[in-house]
Amino acid sequence: MKNNLTPQKLAKMIDQTLLKAYVSDEDFQAFCKESAAYDFKMVAINSAPVKKCREFLKDSDVHVGAAISFPLGQTTIETKVFETETAIREGADEIDYVVNLVELKNRNLDYIRREMESIVEICRKAGVLSKVIFENCYLTQEEKEILCKIALEVKPDFIKTSTGFGTGGATAEDVRLMKSLVGDEIKVKAAGGIRDLDTALTMIEAGAERIGTSAGVKIVEELRERLAAEN
Repeated sequence: MKNNLTPQKLAKMIDQTLLKAYVSDEDFQAFCKESAAYDFKMVAINSAPVKKCREFLKDSDVHVGAAISFPLGQTTIETKVFETETAIREGADEIDYVVNLVELKNRNLDYIRREMESIVEICRKAGVLSKVIFENCYLTQEEKEILCKIALEVKPDFIKTSTGFGTGGATAEDVRLMKSLVGDEIKVKAAGGIRDLDTALTMIEAGAERIGTSAGVKIVEELRERLAAEN
């Protein structure tokens, strides 16, 4: 296996997601228990259940990640700031926020920069990782490049391809583009439509250092089976 990737190493690259709108506390508890058992890097959830998931994961080192203004990004900077601060106060270790694509389409780049600066600064002061979700399926090549340029100025920890709720998800082409533009200054997270090991490996080979997926268990087990077959 390339890069000596083990199931344990792969699990620590996975943000295991549960972002549905109709999840019970029992579902969250089972999800967190499974995520802890596989030792994923993070659970990706909406901001409301952060506190309860933090409690469910208190005996593990799995991060709790809050999705901010998810999935459309169509809330004000002030609203995103409030949601970010609340999520961190309730136990979030990582923040994934969705860019306001309307203002990007309007070429209101000062707004996009101010939005990114506001959220990244809050995360930085709190010692929390920040991720900026582009939602590439709605963007032109130029718009992707613009967001990467702004990110290079602001320095979030990650830029991310997609929410998984748009018309398209991660592509290797987008991951390569984003990585080529930000280099080692910012990490790239691929998310959306990654449901098997081969797709995950393709994203990693393209430059992704984090994988967002609801199929983390399946992906890790596929790797374990493949390595066993090779030996």
